[in-house]
Amino acid sequence: MRTIVPADRLNTVSEYYFSKKLREVAEMNAMGKNVISLGVGSPDLPPSEETTKALCESVIKKDVHGYQPHVGIAELRKAFADWYKRTYNVNLDFANEIQPLIGSKEGILHISLAFLNPGDGVLVPNPGYPTYSSVSKLVGANIVSYELDENNNWQPDFDALEKLDLSNVKLMWINYPNMPTGANATIELFEKIVTFGKKHGIIIAHDNPYSLILNEKPLSILQVEGAKDICIELNSMSKSHNMPGWRIGTLASNAQFIQWVLKVLTNIESGILKPIQLAAIAALNNSGEWHKENNIKLYANRRQYAEAIMKELGCTFDKKQSGMFLWGKIPAEYKSSEELADKILYEANVFLTPGFIFGNKGEGYIRISLCCNEDMLKEALERIKKVTN
Repeated sequence: MRTIVPADRLNTVSEYYFSKKLREVAEMNAMGKNVISLGVGSPDLPPSEETTKALCESVIKKDVHGYQPHVGIAELRKAFADWYKRTYNVNLDFANEIQPLIGSKEGILHISLAFLNPGDGVLVPNPGYPTYSSVSKLVGANIVSYELDENNNWQPDFDALEKLDLSNVKLMWINYPNMPTGANATIELFEKIVTFGKKHGIIIAHDNPYSLILNEKPLSILQVEGAKDICIELNSMSKSHNMPGWRIGTLASNAQFIQWVLKVLTNIESGILKPIQLAAIAALNNSGEWHKENNIKLYANRRQYAEAIMKELGCTFDKKQSGMFLWGKIPAEYKSSEELADKILYEANVFLTPGFIFGNKGEGYIRISLCCNEDMLKEALERIKKVTN
């Protein structure tokens, strides 16, 4: 029989780092190690009571379990548009400038399939979210890496970008507040990026799931005048609304871009369960008090312990970071971020994320997730003290 082999595209990607490492952590836990995981950014608290109540009340109805429109119900699109207006002062036409998604991670694939032909160039940040690179590879695009540097506040170097051969570049991924570095954008930065995109005919895809976490002044690239002409913004309810497993997010852009993405989406998905859409509407209408308590105060208290862990490890960090992680530069005594992360995992039973997984510009850094309660963070700190002293 002829040997069965997978598609060539699988040779371009590897299993997601967290998939492999969390499997190892599970094995350690099965051995009684009781590993404290400070790796993944998965909120550990539930959504608002209004959100879960809306789900429970709707899911028992008889007429809500069928296929739903690919564009989402009108009430959800309007709720997203109203939320954009309240949160960012951005006006969006809910009829044709909003596309609900089964999580924004899936939106990365939809955008890539909608705009990239095999061989097209795509600008990907380094360090950056690994999915930008892996999806680009899976669709056959050529990755053009652009470096982010701590000395430039983890912002693109536009002089360096202009020196690249951009003739075949179709799409650019950006992400602020940045993951993994926690760096914030400014309107001035977004204006430069929009200008750059228009100058070169490059679509700007802004992945924006962290703007409400430890951030009093959330920004959207769509606040820039004329940004919708060239920009697509992804937003997610996973982080800011404590709904990671619900898989609900949105894509916002001009009507033509939305239609092209929709053409892809309709051939891959079959709509979002209506009770989840109704619950998402309730979540989008959470009170300002809920937001302040869950996205500001909660993470601010946890950040104190994360900062103490960084200091105990001899790492340096920028206190102005936002988002649900803390990014720190490791001391020179360690050869790599993986060496430090593995030492803490195997000796202290605490899982930290090594920066190398975000690109070679992430080497020399580690990341701590704030998605862990204060008692566990305190215990992690005590464990680490025992192996560093």
